[in-house]
Amino acid sequence: LPASEGMAAMSLTGSQDFISATELLIASSVFCLIFMVIRSYRRQLPKGLKRPPGPWGYPLIGSVLELGKNPHLSMTRMSQKYGDVMQIRIGTRPVLVLSGLETIKQALVKQGENFRGRPDLYSFRIVADGESMAFSPDSGEVWRARRKLAQNAVKAFSVSPSSTSSSICLLEEHVSKEANCLVMKFQQLMEEKKSFDPYRYIVVSVANVICAMCFGKRYGHDDEELVSIVNMSDDFQEIAASGNPADFIPILQYLPSQGMKKFKDFNTKFLSFLQKIVKEHYQSFDKDSIRDITDSLIEQSQEKKFAVKGSIQLPNNKIVNLVNDIFGAGFDTVTTALSWCLMYLVTNPEIQKKIQEEIDQTIGRERNPRLSDRPMLPYTEDLCVFVNQWQVNHDKKLWKDPSTFSPERFLTAGGTEINKAESEKVLVFGLGKRRCIGESIARWEVFLFLTTLLHRLEFSVRDGKKVDMTPIYGLTMKHKRCEHFQIKVRFHLKSSE
Repeated sequence: LPASEGMAAMSLTGSQDFISATELLIASSVFCLIFMVIRSYRRQLPKGLKRPPGPWGYPLIGSVLELGKNPHLSMTRMSQKYGDVMQIRIGTRPVLVLSGLETIKQALVKQGENFRGRPDLYSFRIVADGESMAFSPDSGEVWRARRKLAQNAVKAFSVSPSSTSSSICLLEEHVSKEANCLVMKFQQLMEEKKSFDPYRYIVVSVANVICAMCFGKRYGHDDEELVSIVNMSDDFQEIAASGNPADFIPILQYLPSQGMKKFKDFNTKFLSFLQKIVKEHYQSFDKDSIRDITDSLIEQSQEKKFAVKGSIQLPNNKIVNLVNDIFGAGFDTVTTALSWCLMYLVTNPEIQKKIQEEIDQTIGRERNPRLSDRPMLPYTEDLCVFVNQWQVNHDKKLWKDPSTFSPERFLTAGGTEINKAESEKVLVFGLGKRRCIGESIARWEVFLFLTTLLHRLEFSVRDGKKVDMTPIYGLTMKHKRCEHFQIKVRFHLKSSE
């Protein structure tokens, strides 16, 4: 063949070979895709059972797009169409969604043993190196025993009598101290800056309460290490919330994600912070002087009293993981509740005034609020409730005008007591086997912080400024930060305790 014809022939042959290889690759990819789609749709159910109602979603990604950035609202809308028991798919994984108070009680309380587990999710394995009580899938004897140990330690260093003050318990002593410091901090900020963002300072004050219980120490509002950790906690809340796509679509775990990087960074930094403190406790540990929760856990591990059926003990390397759970749960939820309370109060000044009138009548202006004041402050006591079980707590079948801020809905007709039947409908700390072990402590803490702040200060926002009450989805529902808070001092305490 002439050279030109030979080259043309070679080019044609090469082109045919290339096209064939490409077609083969495409065909294989399409086949795998079809196989995965069919498999995802044809999950076998035991004979006699039917798939719960719910949307089918898209191939491979399921209902990820439909859930969007606010899954709590999306799932509420879906439940209105499909009912209180529905199934969605996130990625290719089926997920059962329970809505409605009675349905959730049936699952978490009446069938608690069947629902005490946790899913084995990718993001959960990052928390405390996969050893977190709250996030690990373990729910057996070891988990039960360690949960009980943590519960006892928290109780011992919160409700035990205080030996150094007139407070009725250690928790009251810690919270009263931090609340008074917070009042002074707000006064300082008002004098220097004329307005401020209260969240930044509430979170440090609340963290200091759990620091006092866990470590026997407190930090200043300008302590760089603590402030950086608590300010990073939002990264944890965003990823740890249910519905994270990387937990259900495995390939996303290998793709760059700024959110997941922040999540990992927070967990690494937080664990390092705790490990350093636990190490210091080991070095100064004295079995005859148990100072705090960390000491209590060390004592249990060394004396080997902690056992179930004679075989389960608390290894030394598990102590930091228990502290991680206790500390982590102890500041974010309370901070969120308190900051929401202030947001609602500046947008409802008439309710703030009503609370302050109740506090003045009961407590006066000669002393600080105490936990023993709770029964005499029913209007204030209910105001502390903020919940994140969105659907139940915004269910129009249970509540009249569920989006309206109305503490009166939880009071008896006379307004002198809490209506227990109504208040028990609110899901605040979960139900069943995974119910929060610090529920009573959190309630007390929010009460003392809030009453002390409202006792001494009146909150408002700058003229012409508004607060954004739109919740931001996460493990706890937060609000957008507001830098326009202002305070007025109602009175100066005449005597200190």
